[in-house]
Amino acid sequence: MLINEKIKASEVELSGIQGEDMGIMSTKEALRIAKELKVDLVCLSLASSPPPCQLLPRQAAQKKQAKEKQALYKQKKGPKTKEIRVSAAIEQHDYETKKRQVEKILGAGDWVQITVRLQRKESDAAKRIVAEFVQDLSHCAEKEKGIQMSGKQVSVVLKPR
Repeated sequence: MLINEKIKASEVELSGIQGEDMGIMSTKEALRIAKELKVDLVCLSLASSPPPCQLLPRQAAQKKQAKEKQALYKQKKGPKTKEIRVSAAIEQHDYETKKRQVEKILGAGDWVQITVRLQRKESDAAKRIVAEFVQDLSHCAEKEKGIQMSGKQVSVVLKPR
């Protein structure tokens, strides 16, 4: 985003503070108007000729640019994945508590990975618990992939609907 004297074009298409069209004029004339009104001349795009510029209150352009940059960063980052660990010998009350916790996380828009750590020969019980989580949470979540079994754990990733 180019501001004030950094604009190198000889002519600009100027918009006023309220967005009103002020026409095409020389960059020097636009800068003079900006100084008189004590505002910044901000180039909105370099793609067209003459480039569209707007008069904005001082520092507003930098704040606007910072917000756009932050929004782009959040968009790239994507949803967080939070892990919930349970054991294969989980009791019903603990299961209900973990289920409520997962619903809360999904409601916030984040993904959840439910992991059951295996001890001894608990793979069937672990698969059953993970499948029960998937079935009980089907009203607010869907599986990203199938139930994964790797080494000493069984897991599934749920994303909000």
